[in-house]
This record gives sequence, structure tokens and C-alpha cells, in this order.
Amino acid sequence: MGNDDDSVHAAIHELRSFGRRSGRTLNARQTRLVEDLLPKVRLPLHSPSSGAEELARVLVPGAQRVWLEIGFGGGEHLVAQARSHPDVAFIGCEPFIDGVVKVLSAIEDQAIANIRLFDDDARDVVRWLPAAAIDRAFILFPDPWPKTRHRKRRLVSAQTLALLARVMRTGAELRVATDIGDYARTILEAVHNQRAFRWTATGPQDWRIQGDDWPVTRYQQKAIREGRRSYFLRFVRD
Repeated sequence: MGNDDDSVHAAIHELRSFGRRSGRTLNARQTRLVEDLLPKVRLPLHSPSSGAEELARVLVPGAQRVWLEIGFGGGEHLVAQARSHPDVAFIGCEPFIDGVVKVLSAIEDQAIANIRLFDDDARDVVRWLPAAAIDRAFILFPDPWPKTRHRKRRLVSAQTLALLARVMRTGAELRVATDIGDYARTILEAVHNQRAFRWTATGPQDWRIQGDDWPVTRYQQKAIREGRRSYFLRFVRD
């Protein structure tokens, strides 16, 4: 799909926001999941995307809405949300193969039918999606790239928000979590500068407490163990 917005085209050339893509060698079962199951649930970016109204049921027969998680890590949040919302088609993006394998294992073991995966840069998915197709999006504990020289690689930026703004319908919710205070500030600055999203917080509790419908991830658990405060930011697409 074409889009003449300069900020969208600029985002195409952004630096990669993730590092290595693989860790330990896969065992026999994991290899089978990647070779046999992943092609069946991988998002078909080689095909033209359906219109916004049809996308949910094209991805998952019977689904009514589409939710997107960018960088699902170990998949704890993605799997929990998919199990709690069987009427939603979930798109999960994660370039790290260890995380992809964890979700594939859950899909097979728990017979989860409403997850579609993409194992590379999520911005390719966002550019593929039709306008106003996403009802909710999650970016939870993205790589903070803490060194000053690496901060240009941070995923949440005005450019990424411009990409998301195109594919999220009016009133859709964007949830972002981080355990790095500096990253939380830059996220809020990016939202303020991009202006397509509105921060919903009315008081400190709104970003200090995640809510019952926000499953805990292993990265959040690590932050808790190491004594770091997490920030739970909710934005609405205007």
C-alpha cells in the first residue's frame, strides 16, 4: 500500500531496534515447530492485506477485532491475552527465535487458534496492514538501548508512532510499558510531538498500576526482582 506521508517513508529507513535473533541451538521439537508450525501461523506478508473490515476474520475465522503486540519477548502476555479473548485475532511480532518458539509451543500444547506470528521487524507488518485495522496495540518492555550512542535505536519514537497511527482506528488503545524512567520520558515526548495519540492518565496510579487485564511478562518480573519501577502507559488514537 502506498502512503505519501514523509514520516511514514522515513520510518522505513530506521535503524533496527533489536539485536541478535537467536540464542541457544534449538532442540528437535523446537526445530519441528519452526519448520512445520511456524509457516502455518506466520502472517502472510507476501500477499496483499485485506481491508480493515475483513482483516480479522481473514486472519482468524470468526474473529471480530485485531490486536497487535510488537516485541512479545517470551510470549507470556501474548498467549494470556489470546486465551482470554478468543474472538480477537492476535498478531505477534518478535525477531528473537527463542521467543517465537515459546509461543509456537503454547499454540501447539494449548490448541490456541487465534495467534498469527511474524518473526522479523514489526515495522514490516505495520506497513503491510491496511489503514484503521488495529483495535489495540502493545509495546511492552522494549529494548531500552541504555547507552547514549544507541538510543537512536529505541523502537518507540515519533516515526514508529506515525506508522502505528495509520493502522490504528480512532479510539484504539496503545499500551506501552517500560522499566526505564528515561525511556518513559522519551515515549511521552514522542507522543506529544507526534500528536496522533492522547495519554489517558489523570493521576500517578494510572501509570504505576498495570490493571488486571495486563498480564505480567518475564521482563517485568526481572524488573521487580532488580528493584526497578515499571511504567504502564496507555494512549488512545485520536
